[in-house]
Amino acid sequence: MNFIAPRHSNMSIRDLKNLVKTGEGTYLEFKRTIPSPAKIAREITALANTHGGTLLVGVDDDKSLVGVSSYHEQLFLFNQAAYELCTPAVEFDLEILPYNYRDILIIRIFEAKKKPIVVQWGKKEVVFVRIKDKSVRASIEQVSIMRHQSTGEGASFVYGPNEQKLFRYLTQYERITVKEFSNLINVNRKKASNILVNLVNAGILELFNTGKIDYFIMAHNMSS
Repeated sequence: MNFIAPRHSNMSIRDLKNLVKTGEGTYLEFKRTIPSPAKIAREITALANTHGGTLLVGVDDDKSLVGVSSYHEQLFLFNQAAYELCTPAVEFDLEILPYNYRDILIIRIFEAKKKPIVVQWGKKEVVFVRIKDKSVRASIEQVSIMRHQSTGEGASFVYGPNEQKLFRYLTQYERITVKEFSNLINVNRKKASNILVNLVNAGILELFNTGKIDYFIMAHNMSS
């Protein structure tokens, strides 16, 4: 296992404090310490599977800078997560910023070029994504869409009775879930999911996740 060596950060403490003031969100996560490779792998993959972002180790949830007494153990746990638990490998940049005789780790995680990045979660391989300030498990539909987008292939669809019912429903209610669509056209969940995912891949629909449930709407370019 070849670990990436950290380098001294050019960021000033003032710059760091300004960054921390913005709070956790889609692109920023705080960790007082790295609790375990498995738990940090969740954050790593969620950021990589979304838009990338920055992980600050040595910053508490209340935005206070606490630092870590020795960054070596923290780096070992992070590298263990990144190299042993994440597939494929996640691209990142590591910096160390000294603070009050302690250290703060600034880890920039780049958006994955090939998605999804999966993490070994117990005996299962799981995909996580970033929703606001949370790293949550991706739905079947999100994973399917990521895999299709990584191939670079286009998608086509047939405008049949099921699609007609869907578009009429969206005209009236604006959004629909897989379960609602399954009931609407009287098919099983898998078939309903496949139709919706294919329409997303074709650029007709967009998928949104609230952190609890997925829903589909007409794509902006289709509804305008």
